[in-house]
Amino acid sequence: MAHLFRAGYSGHLSKSGAARSISTALWRHVEPAPKDPILGVTEAFLADPSPHKVNVGVGAYRDDNGKPVVLECVREAERRIAGNLNIVTKREYLPMGGSVKMVEETLKLAYGENSDLIKDKRIAAVQALSGTGACRLFADFQKRFSPDSQIYIPAPTWSNHHNIWRDAHVPEKTFSYYHPETRGLDFASLMNDIKNAPNGSFFLLHACAHNPTGVDPTEEQWKEISHQFKVKGHFAFFDMAYQGFASGDPERDAKSIRIFLEDGHQIGCAQSYAKNMGLYGQRVGCLSVVCEDEKQAVAVKSQLQQIARPMYSNPPVHGALVVSIILSDPDLKSLWLKEVKGMADRIIGMRTALRENLEKLGSPLSWEHVTKQIGMFCYSGMTPEQVDRLTKEFHIYMTRNGRISMAGVTTGNVGYLANAIHEVTKSA
Repeated sequence: MAHLFRAGYSGHLSKSGAARSISTALWRHVEPAPKDPILGVTEAFLADPSPHKVNVGVGAYRDDNGKPVVLECVREAERRIAGNLNIVTKREYLPMGGSVKMVEETLKLAYGENSDLIKDKRIAAVQALSGTGACRLFADFQKRFSPDSQIYIPAPTWSNHHNIWRDAHVPEKTFSYYHPETRGLDFASLMNDIKNAPNGSFFLLHACAHNPTGVDPTEEQWKEISHQFKVKGHFAFFDMAYQGFASGDPERDAKSIRIFLEDGHQIGCAQSYAKNMGLYGQRVGCLSVVCEDEKQAVAVKSQLQQIARPMYSNPPVHGALVVSIILSDPDLKSLWLKEVKGMADRIIGMRTALRENLEKLGSPLSWEHVTKQIGMFCYSGMTPEQVDRLTKEFHIYMTRNGRISMAGVTTGNVGYLANAIHEVTKSA
């Protein structure tokens, strides 16, 4: 603090004057942080007065009228919470590890209803602040208990992945994933990077609906990836933000994880209910780590809770209650499965409509990748300059990497969007 006093105190000021000088000088070196590339899109969209504006940058589900959706299963769960005096009047802290019931039901989704890992209590798991919080908890855990390791992250990936591991002070490297020319998976380069990474490396993998590309390995490719991880002794950490939301089938969307488990890997997994239950603002998620035995799982969970303690102490209760009620009630769970499939099917339908509209316009480019990719996002292949034209000339907003949020595409705007894309890409 000595430099602060030198900067603010000349020897002739009163005590209060010196204090004011110190306080006014304290934060002068702080520069504005760069805008988040995703959140900045929404800010620009909201500021645009055009009646024709379209936002295909937001990573949240919208219905065919472009409106946010509250699932009926969520509404019913909240009605039950409101009608239960024992719940309504209780405002106590959850344990540091969160809702035991929510965690139990969440593990069944990821690892299987009848998983031996669950029965044998070999999974250390805690409630987390959605998928972001789960990733951050694991990044800190990795730094604390594998301090010399680094994390391999796919190129590209969700931009916040870089922030999470960087702020946990874990060195980062990237591995090949996307092939720009084919708009698909660069499987050969991916496998080459896995083989060339030092034995025992940590890898971040998207379990399904890779963000931002929407490109996933096939089942056979996942098996090859798992086998090579086994050969090299690599650790797989799965970020599963879209289970059920990608294909409409939670079991299918967890296939990558199940393949790794069948091969005997001790994986880590971040889960989120933001997308597949629409609980964006509730921040409900789970972090789990597969261990050798129950004793190790107890130790790992205790350390995860210890990391959470100075961060936020205890996770919030309401969203965890909603999830617990839905997944533990057969009728509500059945309703959720129907609703999440409806969301997935709408997005798949919009992919087909967008591709068909572009092809009808006579686009000289191939748009096959629009329907081959899966999940909320379509990696269009448009350049930053083409995206800038979409915004300037057509009031269409998306991130400059050309990522389209298919949730923002509706039957009412898909023709307009296709025409605008055609106009900026036809001379490419």
